[in-house]
Amino acid sequence: MASSAFPPLAELLAAAHVVSLPLTTRFRRIDTREAVVFRGPEGSTEFSPFVEYGDDEAATWLAAAIDFGWRAQPSPLRDRVRVNATVPAVDASRVPEVLGMYDGCRTAKVKVAEAGQVLADDVARVRAVRKELGAKGRIRVDANGGWNVDEAEHAIHSLAEFDLEYVEQPCASIAELAELRERLHDWDIPIAADESVRRASDPLEVARAGAADLLVIKAQPLGGVHSALDIVREAGLPVVVSSALDTSVGLSMGAWLAASIPALDFDCGLGTASLLAADVTARPVRANGGFIEVERVELDEALLTQHAASAERDAWWRARLARCYEVLTFQA
Repeated sequence: MASSAFPPLAELLAAAHVVSLPLTTRFRRIDTREAVVFRGPEGSTEFSPFVEYGDDEAATWLAAAIDFGWRAQPSPLRDRVRVNATVPAVDASRVPEVLGMYDGCRTAKVKVAEAGQVLADDVARVRAVRKELGAKGRIRVDANGGWNVDEAEHAIHSLAEFDLEYVEQPCASIAELAELRERLHDWDIPIAADESVRRASDPLEVARAGAADLLVIKAQPLGGVHSALDIVREAGLPVVVSSALDTSVGLSMGAWLAASIPALDFDCGLGTASLLAADVTARPVRANGGFIEVERVELDEALLTQHAASAERDAWWRARLARCYEVLTFQA
């Protein structure tokens, strides 16, 4: 995107609302989700890179916010998309409670390889999910790069009895993914790449290296709907559209991306509003019969006020936004 296509920084800052939303359960080692939401000329949009990300990486998330809020989007090919349930690294006894938050979802993504836990915890959690979903349910597991190759091979063999749809980011590096994929060749368990796509300087490197069977695509980390669609076309691999623990605004961006992809063979990881105990809209983007609608989200003034971040955190996010804007304009 050329720098001339960016709105002035002052316009972004004036439109920005910094919020802090509590989670229903601890996820990614956090209890609250901070985000910046805006009203742009094209509708509501979001900037919410995780706090540990540097400015160069976070700037891509700002590009996505500008793309969705200040640029006309592609015409969607469908008006709703199927979504999966997301099961955090909770005790197996809590699995029925978690799955109960996702209406009609036939697929569950289960977090594994959590720091401080052991493989037996993962096995128990996945077993509980299989029991709840039944034989026809679909289960995918996500290790967030938490295993080395040997650990991943051992863990996947231990979990294979539960008929896994795929394993997401079992190892951190592209080289490790490629080695693991070769080791699992006869097991017919697909490998999906997530962090290796969205945090790489070249998102297509995974596909070129033959390191994954499918790609997990997220709108914000890939620079927005237009940029993500370009990557999907070039990669030539099946994709799963997912979220990064967004507010309903960010989820609507992801839904728009999913609705614009011709072949959408996997349920989307866009039902994560159920992990939020609060949101920025009176109509959260939650699963209904296993689907979410593809539509713009209206910000709710009362909720923006109720969940406004502290003055200190508001200033931190605004300073971050300004730095990321500088990165974008320099790159352009």
